[in-house]
Amino acid sequence: MDIFYRIVSLLGGLALFLYGMRIMGDGLKSSSGGAMKAALARVTTKPVMGFLLGLIVTCMIQSSTATIVLTVGLVGAGFLSFRQSIGIVLGANVGTAITAQIIRLMDLQAGSTSILYFFKSDNLAPLALTIGIILIMFVKKQAAGNAGTICMGFGILFVGLMNMSTAVSTMSDTLSSLLVSFEDNYFLGFLAGVGVTGVIQSSSAVVGILQSIASSVGVSFCGVFAVIIGVNIGDCLTTYLVCRIGARGEQIRVCLVHIIYNVCAAILIFAVITVLRLTGVIGDNLWFAELNSGGVANIHGLFRLVPAVLLLPFSSVFAALAEKIAPDKPLDAEDADIEQNLRDLDMHLIQSPGLALAESEHLIGHMADVSLKNYSASVNQLFDFHEKRDGKIRYREGLLDRMADASNQYIIAVSPHVTLPVDNRTQSFQLRALVAFERIGDLAEDMDDSAKKMYEANSEYSEDAKKELVIATDAVLEILNTTVKAYKTNDIALARKVEPLEEVIDELIEELRSHHVYRMTQHTCDAYRGIEFQNILNYLERISDQCSDLAVYLLGRYDSAIDGREHQYIHDLHHSDDRLYLEDFNASYEKYFSMLKAQAIAEGAVGTEVQAE
Repeated sequence: MDIFYRIVSLLGGLALFLYGMRIMGDGLKSSSGGAMKAALARVTTKPVMGFLLGLIVTCMIQSSTATIVLTVGLVGAGFLSFRQSIGIVLGANVGTAITAQIIRLMDLQAGSTSILYFFKSDNLAPLALTIGIILIMFVKKQAAGNAGTICMGFGILFVGLMNMSTAVSTMSDTLSSLLVSFEDNYFLGFLAGVGVTGVIQSSSAVVGILQSIASSVGVSFCGVFAVIIGVNIGDCLTTYLVCRIGARGEQIRVCLVHIIYNVCAAILIFAVITVLRLTGVIGDNLWFAELNSGGVANIHGLFRLVPAVLLLPFSSVFAALAEKIAPDKPLDAEDADIEQNLRDLDMHLIQSPGLALAESEHLIGHMADVSLKNYSASVNQLFDFHEKRDGKIRYREGLLDRMADASNQYIIAVSPHVTLPVDNRTQSFQLRALVAFERIGDLAEDMDDSAKKMYEANSEYSEDAKKELVIATDAVLEILNTTVKAYKTNDIALARKVEPLEEVIDELIEELRSHHVYRMTQHTCDAYRGIEFQNILNYLERISDQCSDLAVYLLGRYDSAIDGREHQYIHDLHHSDDRLYLEDFNASYEKYFSMLKAQAIAEGAVGTEVQAE
């Protein structure tokens, strides 16, 4: 049973190490404020720049897997091309070695009078934990909370390492025998590195275990070099499994490049070490040299850095090979359009609210375009119905529903990671905007349904009614165009023009209803055409209302005095003497009612009397 409790102690230390590394990385990512994600998105086409960027970001967040997952997300979102991502992948491989260099503080030897004594792990860990808990519990600022999280993670990481070191020191004979067996069987050591890393899913943790063993019982170069190479392979396999879930073609190729590179790097290292050993460059003194924690960290770092520098010029070869293994599947025009619109929402980005919400806003902009296109098509159906156009409208409506569902789920998934007020306002606005555009799409489809009923009944509106509908649909097209443009450009001045136009449309629709009522009372319009005419007016008015709502939401996004008080804002605006509002209202009123008046005069109508449908 004694060995069982030792293993439990080792696993407990490993758990603390993994948890500490995770929360330290979370703190570093939060404190960056999205800067590192934005830096990744701005990478140039030069692999060297991508390499340096991947290295720096991974050093910051202490996880090559996190960096590569983020890169996969950026590729899927269209921020990076597949080939731009390769340098970042290679840099991430090197950056993860920084964790081992931090862990080597365990081996620091210094007296209590030396300044270095402060950096010993058994002193640094409790101090970091103390500072961390003070910052988290007693300083009410976001930056302090992030710093406290980093300190807590750092402290927990070292507590876990010390616990592992204590556990492995009690199993010195067993571990020494295991590592000695690797000295004569490098393939076994390699497989052990791959397997253990695959199970633990952290190369830093496995290297940390090796460093703990090195600090407690010592390890030799020949006993661990194959294990470290295996760790590198196991790390990229773990990343592949994480990134592969729900990934698309170019994202899968990023994961494949990671594997291809690490396999080539492993072959290169084995080949170089074999040649150097056979030629005597690596003598027995180095081959059987005892390594401490710092020695393991240095070997790990060299095995990451040297192959990356040597293989970086061949990044285009890795890209070509990945493209052959995972080629793009051909898509027809319709499927390509769907994928182009939906690919922007990549689940790998939800931990980066700034980037994620930028992608969802971009997709909602696509929804705006589709809803506008469907409205225009439905208006055409009122005057010239075509079955083919009907099918296109219904296809686009299905696309709108897909985009609305996907963007809604995506924005909600981002919620746990939203910390900044600006991101919170953006999230609230987007949820409202996608509903507005989805409803506009529904109303456009309703218009098409009404036109289809008229077509199937072999009925049509009179020329007089058609001319009235032209005026009304043109007015709604103007307000919809204005709303879509205001949304896509965040143009506040343009958004302010929506409400006065919406009021004009309300009055215009009411006027057309009075024309309709007159025709009905004079029995000059049959019930069927009258009902459908009334339905169309209702749809147009509701589309106009959605535009009004969206414009006010956009104003509230940038004005806290309006946000949450939209109805009150509209009420106050209607009862004010706001000069710009009145000017826009009068201009739109003159435009559309003069058109209506001109039509009435042309048809010889008096007042609201118009020709029968």
